[in-house]
Amino acid sequence: MKQEFSKKLRGVNLGGWLVLEKWMTPSLFEGLQATDETSYCVELGAQAEPALKKHWDTFITAEDFAWLAKTGINAVRIPVGHWLFGADYPYHPAYGTLSHPFVEGGVAILDRAFDWAEQYDLLIVLDLHAAPGCQNGFDNGGILNVCEWHTQEDYINYALLVLERLAERYHNRPALQAIEVLNEPRWDIDTQLLKKYTTEAYHRIRKYCHANDVAVVYHDGFRSFREYTGFLTEPEFSNVVLDIHRYQCFVQTDIDLDIYGHIRSSVVDWKNEADDIIQDGHSTYVAEWSLGLHLKFVSLWAQGPFTDTLQAMDSFQKSLAYRAYAAAQLMTFEKYSGWFFWSYKTETTPEWCFRECVNRGWLPDNFANEVPDKT
Repeated sequence: MKQEFSKKLRGVNLGGWLVLEKWMTPSLFEGLQATDETSYCVELGAQAEPALKKHWDTFITAEDFAWLAKTGINAVRIPVGHWLFGADYPYHPAYGTLSHPFVEGGVAILDRAFDWAEQYDLLIVLDLHAAPGCQNGFDNGGILNVCEWHTQEDYINYALLVLERLAERYHNRPALQAIEVLNEPRWDIDTQLLKKYTTEAYHRIRKYCHANDVAVVYHDGFRSFREYTGFLTEPEFSNVVLDIHRYQCFVQTDIDLDIYGHIRSSVVDWKNEADDIIQDGHSTYVAEWSLGLHLKFVSLWAQGPFTDTLQAMDSFQKSLAYRAYAAAQLMTFEKYSGWFFWSYKTETTPEWCFRECVNRGWLPDNFANEVPDKT
C-alpha cells in the first residue's frame, strides 16, 4: 500500500446494531425462537419494526461516538445487511410467506452514524456483513445454518448492487475510509469465485470512490493469505486491504491453552504470521479480535461444557491475565495497517465489550497517538 493510504486505524466494530446477533443482545430475543435477524423479523412480523427501530435509536448513540473519540479510537467498522436499502432484495425460503421481511429505515441510521463520525473525527469502514442467501451459515450472516449466497447469481449480483449503492451514497462523506465487500465468506466457497466477486466489487466501488480516498477491503475467507499473493495489486488496482480475523476461542486446541499459551500465540505465532503477510505485500486489517477465551454465550451452535482456563484465578489474577492477553494482541496487531475490536458493546459478555474492557482496565484507556511534550 502506498504511503498516502497508510493512516493507522485503531478501531472498534459496531456489531449487533444494524445486523443482529442474539448472543450480543439477548434481551431483544427474549421469548422468541429466532436465532438471527431473518428469523427475528419473520417471527415478529409487523412487531419487528417498532422493536428494531427502538434498538437502532438506543443501542449506539452520539454519546458512544463521543466516548470513542475521547478514548483515542479513530475508526469504527459498521456491519450492515443486504436489506439496508429496502425491499428489492431476492427472496429466500427462510422468509416463508413474507416477500421482504426485513425492517426498513436502517439507511437513515447509517446516515446519522456518518454525521456523528464526522462530528467527532472518526473514520468509517462499511462492512457488508450479511449477503443474500447468507455467505457463511453463521447467525451474523443473517441466516443461521444456511450458506447459499454463492449458489445463485441473483444473490451474488444483489450483493454487488448493495456495494455500489453504498459507494454512491457515501463517497462524498469525509468519514468514509473503506468498504468491505463481504464479511467472512465460508472456508469451502471456491477461492476463484471469491476472487471474481471481489474484483467485480472493486470496480463497482471505484465507479464512485477514488483510490486516494477509499480502500476496498476483502476478507481472507478463512484461508491462507498466500492464496491471495499478487491479487488486486498495483498498478491496475490501488488501495486494497486484506481483512483477517484473529480469535483464540473457536478451535479446541486454542480453548485448551492456559493464559501463557494464549499470550505466546499472540506474540510469537501471530507476530510471525504478521511478518509473513506484510512481506507478501498485503496491506492488512485485523478487523475482528477480542479478549474471548471460550465459547460460552458466544456461539449459539456450540454445546457445553465450556473450558475456562481462568476459572481457578482470583479476580486480581484474572484482571492481569486479560490485560496481558490484550497487550500481547495489540503489540502484534499494531504491525498491520489497522485493527478493530469486536465489539464496542454487548449486553452480557465483558470480554467482547470494548467499553467494558476499558472500564475494567483490561484495555488501555487512551489509544491516541499523541505527540510527546518536549518542554
